[in-house]
Amino acid sequence: MLPDNLRLNDPDLRDRLYELLEHDHLPYSTGSRFVRLIIVIIVIYLLATILASVPELEARFGWLFWAVQIGSVLAFGLEYVARIWTVVGHSPRQKSPAKDRIEYATSSLGIIDLLAFLPAAIALGFGNRPALALLGVLPFFKLVRYSPAMRSLLSALHAERRALFGCLVILAGAVLVFASLLYAAEHDVQPDKLGTIPQAMWWAIVTLGTVGYGDVVPVTPLGKLISVFAIIGGLTMIALPIAIISTAFADEVRRRDFVVTWGMLARVPLFSHLTATEIADIMRLLRAQTIEAGEILVRRGDIASSMYFITAGEVEIELPNRQVRLSDGTFFGEIALLHRANRSGTVTAKRKTRLLVLDAQDFHALLQRVPGLAAHVHKTAKARLAESGDIAIAELAQAAHDDQPVAE
Repeated sequence: MLPDNLRLNDPDLRDRLYELLEHDHLPYSTGSRFVRLIIVIIVIYLLATILASVPELEARFGWLFWAVQIGSVLAFGLEYVARIWTVVGHSPRQKSPAKDRIEYATSSLGIIDLLAFLPAAIALGFGNRPALALLGVLPFFKLVRYSPAMRSLLSALHAERRALFGCLVILAGAVLVFASLLYAAEHDVQPDKLGTIPQAMWWAIVTLGTVGYGDVVPVTPLGKLISVFAIIGGLTMIALPIAIISTAFADEVRRRDFVVTWGMLARVPLFSHLTATEIADIMRLLRAQTIEAGEILVRRGDIASSMYFITAGEVEIELPNRQVRLSDGTFFGEIALLHRANRSGTVTAKRKTRLLVLDAQDFHALLQRVPGLAAHVHKTAKARLAESGDIAIAELAQAAHDDQPVAE
Protein backbone atom coordinates (compact mmCIF):
# COMPACT_ATOMS: atom_id res chain seq x y z
CA MET A 1 0.00 0.00 0.00
CA LEU A 2 1.02 3.59 -0.59
CA PRO A 3 1.46 5.88 2.41
CA ASP A 4 -1.59 7.94 3.30
CA ASN A 5 -0.07 11.11 1.86
CA LEU A 6 0.68 9.40 -1.46
CA ARG A 7 -2.58 7.63 -2.19
CA LEU A 8 -3.90 8.31 -5.67
CA ASN A 9 -7.24 9.46 -4.26
CA ASP A 10 -5.51 11.99 -2.00
CA PRO A 11 -6.86 15.44 -2.96
CA ASP A 12 -3.73 17.16 -1.64
CA LEU A 13 -1.47 15.05 -3.84
CA ARG A 14 -3.72 15.69 -6.83
CA ASP A 15 -3.74 19.44 -6.18
CA ARG A 16 0.05 19.55 -5.78
CA LEU A 17 0.50 17.64 -9.03
CA TYR A 18 -1.97 19.95 -10.79
CA GLU A 19 -0.01 23.00 -9.64
CA LEU A 20 3.19 21.34 -10.88
CA LEU A 21 1.69 20.64 -14.31
CA GLU A 22 -0.25 23.85 -14.80
CA HIS A 23 0.98 26.77 -12.69
CA ASP A 24 4.28 26.19 -10.88
CA HIS A 25 6.48 27.48 -13.70
CA LEU A 26 8.44 30.18 -11.88
CA PRO A 27 12.20 30.14 -12.55
CA TYR A 28 14.15 27.51 -10.58
CA SER A 29 10.94 25.90 -9.31
CA THR A 30 10.08 22.22 -9.67
CA GLY A 31 7.48 23.18 -12.27
CA SER A 32 10.01 25.06 -14.40
CA ARG A 33 12.34 22.06 -14.31
CA PHE A 34 9.44 19.84 -15.40
CA VAL A 35 8.70 22.17 -18.32
CA ARG A 36 12.35 22.13 -19.40
CA LEU A 37 12.35 18.31 -19.20
CA ILE A 38 9.28 18.03 -21.42
CA ILE A 39 10.78 20.46 -23.94
CA VAL A 40 14.03 18.46 -24.02
CA ILE A 41 12.06 15.24 -24.59
CA ILE A 42 10.13 16.86 -27.46
CA VAL A 43 13.33 18.09 -29.12
CA ILE A 44 15.08 14.72 -28.75
CA TYR A 45 12.01 12.90 -30.08
CA LEU A 46 11.80 15.16 -33.12
CA LEU A 47 15.52 14.75 -33.83
CA ALA A 48 15.21 10.96 -33.59
CA THR A 49 12.23 10.99 -35.96
CA ILE A 50 14.04 13.19 -38.49
CA LEU A 51 17.33 11.26 -38.38
CA ALA A 52 15.51 7.92 -38.63
CA SER A 53 14.44 8.89 -42.15
CA VAL A 54 18.10 8.80 -43.29
CA PRO A 55 18.77 5.18 -44.43
CA GLU A 56 22.45 5.18 -43.42
CA LEU A 57 21.67 6.46 -39.91
CA GLU A 58 18.67 4.18 -39.57
CA ALA A 59 20.78 1.14 -40.41
CA ARG A 60 23.39 2.09 -37.81
CA PHE A 61 21.36 3.68 -35.00
CA GLY A 62 17.86 2.36 -35.68
CA TRP A 63 17.65 0.69 -32.28
CA LEU A 64 18.53 3.98 -30.55
CA PHE A 65 15.94 5.96 -32.53
CA TRP A 66 13.34 3.31 -31.73
CA ALA A 67 14.16 3.44 -28.01
CA VAL A 68 13.99 7.25 -27.95
CA GLN A 69 10.63 7.25 -29.71
CA ILE A 70 9.15 4.60 -27.41
CA GLY A 71 10.43 6.40 -24.29
CA SER A 72 9.14 9.76 -25.49
CA VAL A 73 5.71 8.41 -26.36
CA LEU A 74 5.49 6.80 -22.91
CA ALA A 75 6.45 10.11 -21.28
CA PHE A 76 3.82 12.01 -23.26
CA GLY A 77 1.23 9.36 -22.41
CA LEU A 78 2.00 9.50 -18.69
CA GLU A 79 1.77 13.29 -18.77
CA TYR A 80 -1.63 13.08 -20.46
CA VAL A 81 -2.90 10.59 -17.87
CA ALA A 82 -1.61 12.83 -15.06
CA ARG A 83 -3.41 15.84 -16.50
CA ILE A 84 -6.64 13.85 -16.87
CA TRP A 85 -6.37 12.78 -13.22
CA THR A 86 -5.44 16.14 -11.72
CA VAL A 87 -7.87 18.35 -13.62
CA VAL A 88 -10.74 17.39 -11.32
CA GLY A 89 -11.99 20.27 -9.19
CA HIS A 90 -10.14 22.99 -11.09
CA SER A 91 -12.88 24.01 -13.49
CA PRO A 92 -14.09 27.64 -13.24
CA ARG A 93 -17.60 26.26 -12.74
CA GLN A 94 -18.52 23.56 -10.27
CA LYS A 95 -18.71 20.33 -12.26
CA SER A 96 -18.48 16.61 -11.71
CA PRO A 97 -15.10 14.84 -12.08
CA ALA A 98 -16.25 13.25 -15.34
CA LYS A 99 -17.26 16.62 -16.81
CA ASP A 100 -13.98 18.22 -15.73
CA ARG A 101 -12.03 15.48 -17.50
CA ILE A 102 -14.18 15.62 -20.62
CA GLU A 103 -13.74 19.40 -20.73
CA TYR A 104 -9.95 19.02 -20.64
CA ALA A 105 -9.93 16.14 -23.15
CA THR A 106 -11.98 18.13 -25.66
CA SER A 107 -10.06 21.40 -25.18
CA SER A 108 -7.51 22.48 -27.76
CA LEU A 109 -4.58 21.75 -25.41
CA GLY A 110 -6.10 18.42 -24.42
CA ILE A 111 -6.41 17.38 -28.06
CA ILE A 112 -2.80 18.43 -28.70
CA ASP A 113 -1.64 16.40 -25.68
CA LEU A 114 -3.57 13.36 -26.95
CA LEU A 115 -2.28 13.63 -30.52
CA ALA A 116 1.27 13.97 -29.20
CA PHE A 117 1.37 10.32 -28.19
CA LEU A 118 -1.65 8.26 -29.35
CA PRO A 119 -1.07 8.19 -33.16
CA ALA A 120 2.65 7.61 -32.66
CA ALA A 121 1.93 4.84 -30.14
CA ILE A 122 -0.31 3.10 -32.68
CA ALA A 123 2.36 3.42 -35.39
CA LEU A 124 5.01 2.08 -33.01
CA GLY A 125 2.74 -0.81 -32.09
CA PHE A 126 2.43 -1.84 -35.72
CA GLY A 127 6.07 -1.09 -36.46
CA ASN A 128 5.04 1.24 -39.29
CA ARG A 129 8.03 3.48 -39.91
CA PRO A 130 6.49 5.62 -42.70
CA ALA A 131 3.41 6.33 -40.57
CA LEU A 132 5.62 7.13 -37.59
CA ALA A 133 7.61 9.60 -39.71
CA LEU A 134 4.36 11.24 -40.81
CA LEU A 135 2.97 11.47 -37.26
CA GLY A 136 6.31 12.25 -35.63
CA VAL A 137 5.90 16.01 -35.99
CA LEU A 138 2.73 16.12 -33.88
CA PRO A 139 4.55 16.44 -30.51
CA PHE A 140 6.00 19.72 -31.82
CA PHE A 141 2.60 21.32 -31.21
CA LYS A 142 2.93 20.57 -27.49
CA LEU A 143 5.30 23.53 -27.41
CA VAL A 144 2.19 25.72 -27.71
CA ARG A 145 1.53 24.95 -24.04
CA TYR A 146 5.00 26.05 -22.96
CA SER A 147 5.85 28.83 -25.43
CA PRO A 148 4.35 32.28 -24.76
CA ALA A 149 5.40 33.35 -28.27
CA MET A 150 3.46 30.52 -29.93
CA ARG A 151 0.43 31.16 -27.74
CA SER A 152 0.59 34.84 -28.64
CA LEU A 153 0.77 34.00 -32.36
CA LEU A 154 -2.21 31.65 -32.14
CA SER A 155 -4.15 34.25 -30.18
CA ALA A 156 -3.31 36.84 -32.83
CA LEU A 157 -4.50 34.51 -35.62
CA HIS A 158 -7.71 33.80 -33.72
CA ALA A 159 -8.35 37.47 -33.03
CA GLU A 160 -7.93 38.39 -36.71
CA ARG A 161 -9.58 35.30 -38.17
CA ARG A 162 -12.34 37.33 -39.85
CA ALA A 163 -9.87 39.73 -41.45
CA LEU A 164 -7.68 36.83 -42.61
CA PHE A 165 -10.71 35.05 -44.03
CA GLY A 166 -11.52 38.27 -45.89
CA CYS A 167 -7.99 38.22 -47.33
CA LEU A 168 -8.57 34.67 -48.58
CA VAL A 169 -11.83 35.73 -50.23
CA ILE A 170 -10.05 38.66 -51.93
CA LEU A 171 -7.23 36.35 -53.03
CA ALA A 172 -9.70 33.81 -54.45
CA GLY A 173 -11.43 36.59 -56.38
CA ALA A 174 -8.12 37.88 -57.74
CA VAL A 175 -7.11 34.38 -58.84
CA LEU A 176 -10.40 33.92 -60.64
CA VAL A 177 -10.25 37.34 -62.35
CA PHE A 178 -6.64 37.07 -63.57
CA ALA A 179 -7.06 33.43 -64.60
CA SER A 180 -10.11 34.33 -66.67
CA LEU A 181 -8.32 37.28 -68.30
CA LEU A 182 -5.26 35.22 -69.23
CA TYR A 183 -7.44 32.37 -70.47
CA ALA A 184 -9.27 34.79 -72.75
CA ALA A 185 -5.97 36.23 -74.01
CA GLU A 186 -3.94 33.04 -74.50
CA HIS A 187 -6.12 29.94 -74.71
CA ASP A 188 -5.80 29.83 -78.49
CA VAL A 189 -2.04 30.45 -78.42
CA GLN A 190 -1.19 27.97 -75.62
CA PRO A 191 -4.04 25.44 -75.50
CA ASP A 192 -1.87 22.87 -73.73
CA LYS A 193 -1.07 25.22 -70.82
CA LEU A 194 -3.89 27.78 -70.79
CA GLY A 195 -6.64 25.95 -72.64
CA THR A 196 -8.96 25.96 -69.61
CA ILE A 197 -9.66 28.34 -66.75
CA PRO A 198 -8.49 25.77 -64.12
CA GLN A 199 -5.13 25.60 -65.94
CA ALA A 200 -4.95 29.39 -65.98
CA MET A 201 -5.79 29.43 -62.26
CA TRP A 202 -2.53 27.55 -61.56
CA TRP A 203 -0.62 30.35 -63.34
CA ALA A 204 -2.61 32.98 -61.39
CA ILE A 205 -1.88 31.35 -58.02
CA VAL A 206 1.84 31.04 -58.77
CA THR A 207 2.04 34.62 -60.06
CA LEU A 208 -0.02 36.22 -57.26
CA GLY A 209 2.03 34.26 -54.73
CA THR A 210 5.18 35.82 -56.24
CA VAL A 211 6.68 32.34 -56.67
CA GLY A 212 6.99 32.37 -60.47
CA TYR A 213 7.90 28.78 -61.37
CA GLY A 214 8.14 29.72 -65.04
CA ASP A 215 6.32 26.61 -66.25
CA VAL A 216 3.51 28.77 -67.69
CA VAL A 217 4.54 32.08 -69.30
CA PRO A 218 2.31 34.40 -71.36
CA VAL A 219 3.58 35.05 -74.87
CA THR A 220 1.13 37.61 -76.26
CA PRO A 221 1.43 41.36 -75.52
CA LEU A 222 -2.00 41.35 -73.84
CA GLY A 223 -1.07 38.32 -71.75
CA LYS A 224 2.15 40.01 -70.61
CA LEU A 225 0.22 43.16 -69.68
CA ILE A 226 -2.18 41.06 -67.61
CA SER A 227 0.86 39.46 -65.92
CA VAL A 228 2.21 42.87 -64.93
CA PHE A 229 -1.00 43.74 -63.10
CA ALA A 230 -1.11 40.23 -61.58
CA ILE A 231 2.42 40.65 -60.20
CA ILE A 232 1.58 44.05 -58.71
CA GLY A 233 -1.64 42.63 -57.27
CA GLY A 234 0.33 39.70 -55.85
CA LEU A 235 2.52 42.04 -53.82
CA THR A 236 -0.64 43.48 -52.29
CA MET A 237 -2.07 40.02 -51.65
CA ILE A 238 1.08 39.02 -49.74
CA ALA A 239 1.47 42.30 -47.84
CA LEU A 240 -2.12 42.47 -46.61
CA PRO A 241 -2.24 39.31 -44.42
CA ILE A 242 1.36 39.85 -43.28
CA ALA A 243 0.47 43.34 -42.04
CA ILE A 244 -2.65 42.02 -40.28
CA ILE A 245 -0.80 39.18 -38.57
CA SER A 246 2.25 41.24 -37.57
CA THR A 247 0.10 44.02 -36.11
CA ALA A 248 -2.10 41.55 -34.22
CA PHE A 249 0.97 39.69 -32.93
CA ALA A 250 2.59 42.92 -31.72
CA ASP A 251 -0.66 43.93 -30.00
CA GLU A 252 -0.89 40.51 -28.36
CA VAL A 253 2.69 40.73 -27.06
CA ARG A 254 2.05 44.23 -25.70
CA ARG A 255 -1.17 43.03 -24.09
CA ARG A 256 0.66 40.11 -22.47
CA ASP A 257 3.46 42.37 -21.24
CA PHE A 258 0.85 44.79 -19.92
CA VAL A 259 -0.84 42.02 -17.95
CA VAL A 260 2.52 40.80 -16.63
CA THR A 261 3.55 44.31 -15.63
CA TRP A 262 0.16 45.06 -14.09
CA GLY A 263 0.22 41.85 -12.08
CA MET A 264 3.78 42.54 -10.96
CA LEU A 265 2.98 46.04 -9.74
CA ALA A 266 -0.18 44.85 -8.02
CA ARG A 267 1.90 42.32 -6.04
CA VAL A 268 4.38 44.93 -4.83
CA PRO A 269 3.46 45.76 -1.22
CA LEU A 270 4.21 49.38 -1.97
CA PHE A 271 1.43 49.53 -4.58
CA SER A 272 -0.90 46.69 -3.57
CA HIS A 273 -3.49 49.01 -2.02
CA LEU A 274 -3.77 51.28 -5.05
CA THR A 275 -6.69 51.45 -7.44
CA ALA A 276 -6.52 50.35 -11.08
CA THR A 277 -6.28 53.97 -12.21
CA GLU A 278 -3.36 54.66 -9.88
CA ILE A 279 -1.49 51.55 -11.01
CA ALA A 280 -2.02 52.58 -14.63
CA ASP A 281 -0.57 55.98 -13.70
CA ILE A 282 2.55 54.26 -12.38
CA MET A 283 2.90 52.10 -15.48
CA ARG A 284 3.18 55.21 -17.65
CA LEU A 285 6.23 56.25 -15.64
CA LEU A 286 8.12 52.99 -16.15
CA ARG A 287 10.89 52.59 -18.71
CA ALA A 288 12.41 49.37 -19.97
CA GLN A 289 16.07 48.43 -19.53
CA THR A 290 17.97 45.31 -20.58
CA ILE A 291 21.30 44.22 -19.13
CA GLU A 292 23.47 41.39 -20.39
CA ALA A 293 24.90 38.54 -18.33
CA GLY A 294 27.77 39.74 -16.17
CA GLU A 295 26.84 43.41 -16.53
CA ILE A 296 26.77 45.46 -13.31
CA LEU A 297 23.55 47.40 -12.79
CA VAL A 298 24.51 49.35 -9.65
CA ARG A 299 27.59 49.35 -7.45
CA ARG A 300 27.88 49.51 -3.72
CA GLY A 301 28.09 53.14 -2.64
CA ASP A 302 26.17 54.50 -5.64
CA ILE A 303 23.39 56.99 -4.97
CA ALA A 304 20.04 55.24 -5.27
CA SER A 305 18.35 56.82 -8.27
CA SER A 306 15.79 54.20 -9.31
CA MET A 307 13.79 51.21 -8.20
CA TYR A 308 13.72 48.11 -10.40
CA PHE A 309 11.23 45.40 -11.36
CA ILE A 310 12.62 42.22 -12.93
CA THR A 311 10.37 41.05 -15.76
CA ALA A 312 12.71 38.30 -17.02
CA GLY A 313 16.14 37.14 -15.94
CA GLU A 314 18.10 37.05 -12.71
CA VAL A 315 20.39 39.37 -10.75
CA GLU A 316 22.73 38.77 -7.84
CA ILE A 317 23.06 41.36 -5.08
CA GLU A 318 26.41 41.21 -3.31
CA LEU A 319 25.95 42.57 0.22
CA PRO A 320 28.73 42.97 2.80
CA ASN A 321 27.85 39.73 4.60
CA ARG A 322 25.87 37.69 2.06
CA GLN A 323 24.70 37.31 -1.53
CA VAL A 324 21.09 37.46 -2.64
CA ARG A 325 19.61 36.35 -5.96
CA LEU A 326 16.40 37.84 -7.34
CA SER A 327 14.56 36.66 -10.47
CA ASP A 328 11.34 37.12 -12.44
CA GLY A 329 8.59 39.07 -10.67
CA THR A 330 10.76 40.46 -7.88
CA PHE A 331 11.80 44.05 -7.25
CA PHE A 332 14.31 46.07 -5.29
CA GLY A 333 15.42 49.62 -4.60
CA GLU A 334 12.27 51.42 -3.48
CA ILE A 335 13.29 51.65 0.19
CA ALA A 336 16.60 53.27 -0.73
CA LEU A 337 14.72 55.89 -2.71
CA LEU A 338 12.69 56.79 0.34
CA HIS A 339 15.74 57.25 2.53
CA ARG A 340 18.01 58.62 -0.20
CA ALA A 341 20.57 56.03 0.88
CA ASN A 342 23.60 54.88 -1.03
CA ARG A 343 23.44 51.37 -2.42
CA SER A 344 24.66 48.85 0.12
CA GLY A 345 25.37 46.15 -2.45
CA THR A 346 26.53 45.59 -6.02
CA VAL A 347 23.85 44.25 -8.38
CA THR A 348 25.08 42.06 -11.25
CA ALA A 349 23.05 40.26 -13.94
CA LYS A 350 23.54 36.49 -13.79
CA ARG A 351 21.95 36.15 -17.22
CA LYS A 352 20.32 38.49 -19.73
CA THR A 353 17.76 40.41 -17.69
CA ARG A 354 14.89 42.70 -18.65
CA LEU A 355 13.92 45.34 -16.12
CA LEU A 356 11.28 47.98 -15.62
CA VAL A 357 12.78 51.09 -14.04
CA LEU A 358 11.04 53.78 -11.99
CA ASP A 359 13.30 56.81 -11.60
CA ALA A 360 13.63 58.60 -8.26
CA GLN A 361 12.17 61.86 -9.55
CA ASP A 362 9.07 60.07 -10.85
CA PHE A 363 8.86 58.04 -7.66
CA HIS A 364 8.79 61.10 -5.42
CA ALA A 365 6.44 62.95 -7.77
CA LEU A 366 4.16 59.94 -7.54
CA LEU A 367 4.10 60.20 -3.77
CA GLN A 368 2.81 63.73 -4.08
CA ARG A 369 0.36 62.99 -6.89
CA VAL A 370 -1.30 59.82 -5.51
CA PRO A 371 -3.26 60.54 -2.29
CA GLY A 372 -2.40 58.33 0.63
CA LEU A 373 0.57 56.64 -1.03
CA ALA A 374 3.23 58.42 1.05
CA ALA A 375 1.82 57.19 4.37
CA HIS A 376 1.47 53.69 3.00
CA VAL A 377 5.06 53.79 1.75
CA HIS A 378 6.44 54.20 5.27
CA LYS A 379 4.21 51.44 6.62
CA THR A 380 5.36 49.14 3.83
CA ALA A 381 9.01 49.98 4.50
CA LYS A 382 8.66 48.70 8.06
CA ALA A 383 6.80 45.59 6.91
CA ARG A 384 9.52 44.70 4.41
CA LEU A 385 12.15 44.60 7.16
CA ALA A 386 10.78 41.15 8.02
CA GLU A 387 11.24 39.83 4.48
CA SER A 388 14.23 37.69 3.61
CA GLY A 389 16.35 38.01 0.50
CA ASP A 390 15.72 41.74 0.11
CA ILE A 391 18.37 44.41 -0.31
CA ALA A 392 16.03 46.83 1.46
CA ILE A 393 17.13 45.58 4.88
CA ALA A 394 20.77 46.51 4.35
CA GLU A 395 19.82 49.79 2.69
CA LEU A 396 17.63 50.82 5.61
CA ALA A 397 20.36 49.89 8.05
CA GLN A 398 22.82 52.06 6.15
CA ALA A 399 20.29 54.90 5.94
CA ALA A 400 19.80 54.76 9.69
CA HIS A 401 23.56 54.70 10.25
CA ASP A 402 24.07 57.73 8.01
CA ASP A 403 21.13 59.46 9.74
CA GLN A 404 19.80 60.66 6.40
CA PRO A 405 16.33 62.29 6.41
CA VAL A 406 13.27 60.49 5.15
CA ALA A 407 11.72 62.00 2.00
CA GLU A 408 8.56 63.93 2.55
